[in-house]
Amino acid sequence: MHGPFNRGPHRKPMAEINVVPFIDVMLVLLVIFMITAPMMTQGVQVELPRVSSEPIDMPEDSEPLVASVNSDGEYFLSIGDGETPLSLDEISNKVIAVLQRKPQTPVMVKGDRNVPYGQIVTLMSTLQVAGVPNVGLISDPPSREQ
Repeated sequence: MHGPFNRGPHRKPMAEINVVPFIDVMLVLLVIFMITAPMMTQGVQVELPRVSSEPIDMPEDSEPLVASVNSDGEYFLSIGDGETPLSLDEISNKVIAVLQRKPQTPVMVKGDRNVPYGQIVTLMSTLQVAGVPNVGLISDPPSREQ
């Protein structure tokens, strides 16, 4: 019985999801998240937790060089100079001299908590230019009352 409105055999409606548009939407969302994810991490203010850190394993025969910044912003190096402030150039020259004699000497950075972060970064970049492959940071364990 074919009437004017019935052309061809009667079809059942499909109950399956068409997957191709779903995949297209997922790929577009993936691209959007890949592009925006790096932007989300810039400029986020974070208060870092105070945690205990494990001590660094040092070779027993090498005494580490400790470059430090005091609360007045003066730079020091732990080799024989005692309490005499040094310039960044002097620190760089002395570190180069020590690393030429003993290339495996570990170098550590210590800074007063009231020193601006930029001064610590400047000291670390000076050490990097002097040829220090990696720098350890010295910190105090958190106290109970903080």
